[in-house]
Amino acid sequence: MEHILSFLERAGIVISVVAVALIVVGFALAAVRYAMRFRALGRSQSFGRFKVELGHALMLGLEILILADVIETITVTPTFQSLAFLAAIVVIRTAVSWTLTLEIEGRWPWQPEAEKEQSHA
Repeated sequence: MEHILSFLERAGIVISVVAVALIVVGFALAAVRYAMRFRALGRSQSFGRFKVELGHALMLGLEILILADVIETITVTPTFQSLAFLAAIVVIRTAVSWTLTLEIEGRWPWQPEAEKEQSHA
């Protein structure tokens, strides 16, 4: 049993590192793309795309960090305090994810996507 818990602890650390790396790489890629598009598209349109790309990277990283937190919580001796801490983290990250969805897509996650206008030829 100790080997399994040790493996899970290491897996949680690796997953956390991967999540942070995704956020950092996502930021770097979004920043490079912003700089490349700046002249062609102008400031406001380039910045809008930058925010969307950065938001996607951040949402993915946050979802993966929640997974790492769940693994970390089950590998330590579960207490009400550790479970309460996990619940608080999940609530905070969920709220951040919802607000990022609102910022990126212009709607709350539970709202249906707006139908795209189709051009009639």
